[in-house]
Amino acid sequence: ILRLIIGQAKKHLSLIPLFIFIEAGGTGATLYVLRLALFNPDVSWDKKSNPEPWKKLGPNDQYKFYSVNVDYSKLKKEGPDF
Repeated sequence: ILRLIIGQAKKHLSLIPLFIFIEAGGTGATLYVLRLALFNPDVSWDKKSNPEPWKKLGPNDQYKFYSVNVDYSKLKKEGPDF
């Protein structure tokens, strides 16, 4: 398949940006899924030692990918411990 893509890119130079953007999109999607699988508190890979990882999050832990107006280092805990 890679040989076919390179052959088409040599014949039609206008396809090179298309291949670049498709590869960048696929790489970005793969990296985002890996980030969700490894760092999201909703995913538990080791159920014996850490069955509920979302309960260990503190009030200043940032688990969102991007937050616009929230500085998580300055947040204080609101609510009881369970």
